[in-house]
Amino acid sequence: MVANEVRGHLSMGKGNHKVPLELFALNRRRLADKLKEQKLGNAIVILQGGKDKSFYDTDVNYVFRQESYFMWAFGVLEPDCYGTVEVETGKSTLYISRLPAEYAVWMGPLWTTQEVKNKYGVDEVHYVDELKELLLNKSPKLLLTLKGLNTDSGLIAEEASFEGIDKFTVDNTILFPIIAELRVIKTHFELEVMRYVVKASSEAHRKIMRHAKPGMFEYQCESEFLNHCYGERGCRHASYTCICGSGTNGAILHYGHAAAPNDRQINNGEMCLFDMGANYFGYAADITCSYPVNGKFTPDQKLIYEAVLKANLAVQKAAKPGVSWVDMHKLSSRTLLEALKAGGLLKGDVDEMMKACLGYYFQPHGLGHLLGLDVHDVGGYLPGQPARPTEKGPNRLRFARNLLEGMVVTIEPGCYFIDVLLDEALADPKLSPFFVPEVIARFRNFGGVRIEDDVYISATGVEDLTKVPRTVEEIENWMAGKDDHKYN
Repeated sequence: MVANEVRGHLSMGKGNHKVPLELFALNRRRLADKLKEQKLGNAIVILQGGKDKSFYDTDVNYVFRQESYFMWAFGVLEPDCYGTVEVETGKSTLYISRLPAEYAVWMGPLWTTQEVKNKYGVDEVHYVDELKELLLNKSPKLLLTLKGLNTDSGLIAEEASFEGIDKFTVDNTILFPIIAELRVIKTHFELEVMRYVVKASSEAHRKIMRHAKPGMFEYQCESEFLNHCYGERGCRHASYTCICGSGTNGAILHYGHAAAPNDRQINNGEMCLFDMGANYFGYAADITCSYPVNGKFTPDQKLIYEAVLKANLAVQKAAKPGVSWVDMHKLSSRTLLEALKAGGLLKGDVDEMMKACLGYYFQPHGLGHLLGLDVHDVGGYLPGQPARPTEKGPNRLRFARNLLEGMVVTIEPGCYFIDVLLDEALADPKLSPFFVPEVIARFRNFGGVRIEDDVYISATGVEDLTKVPRTVEEIENWMAGKDDHKYN
């Protein structure tokens, strides 16, 4: 083996994708190489993994998911670990909990440090209670800890802390913008994992298109999605709470939460808006499909669906490295407004509609977002990158930078008929002249359409990783039981 090469993989078996340990080793090398450019001398990165958390005051824990930065660097599945990377040498050390003997009774075998070293392909493994002394022996000039703002959640990344850290010189400003930016660009190993999880999610969406029937409940479709992704493709987690909106629920952007738990019965003729994505060893998919539950579009459903599809395809055609994501959002909005005008819902000059930010009232969310180890992946508004736009509509974007080769992003235009927004627009003398009120009234209980694809930004443009029926004809044929081999 060449220096720093690791072998082995993580997998859920059954022929599912094997995630090579080299994925994480390569990420550590990328990180060390980038930090070397800072001329830090004998510095050591220290990351703290996720912790087991209980349901409130009970002795039952949430199903554990590793903290994303720690997963990116080490691929470790267990909680309560630390990891270090020495900047000058790239040497990696994993620190695991020293578990009591009775752990073997309740939780399974106690792994030796050598077994853990082999499992994760790191250079050394020690116990957490040895962390301080072993670091003191290395006499680092700096400990680099992770602290920074997640601009999607508004929360701060949890900085590594351990008893005795006050004995070291700690810097919590250098690491965050560098490691977050590295996560923005996917390696070929990461891309293959994402291809797999998007494929698994695409399969599940196609399955539900044929499974959904009038009279079913939304949660039954959610259950079918989760069953396929886990039972057939080894994806234990979903990347976010499944959104299974039918009828007017399709206009609730983050439907499916505790107060609206996908519990509505789906009526014949209604549109379904199903936004669901599996997660495989931390990597996320995020796909939305919209279609009538009975498999046949009405003229009004076809009009709105094809307007959104035009917006999606316009962005897929135009997006490439160097292109502004803000411009792509505006292209999507313009395309949608033009189609709504052609369909008789709007009137007037589209340029004037754009100046008035009319698109916001039909799509009050951004065009899409970065995708990776988090469904809304990091890197949106890092220092040195363009600030969040202030214009209504683009101000909802989760990033405003130019596209780069190696990004994975979602393209997810939508069109929703949300009473509170329609009422606001119709009451505004600057906006109301663009509407055809009697036609808008016809769509009041329509719900919404969203078409969301997960795409890779290649050197030449967009590679759509999502494999589901998209045109009206394709959807109707698929739901009728045709084209069985088209998406394999």
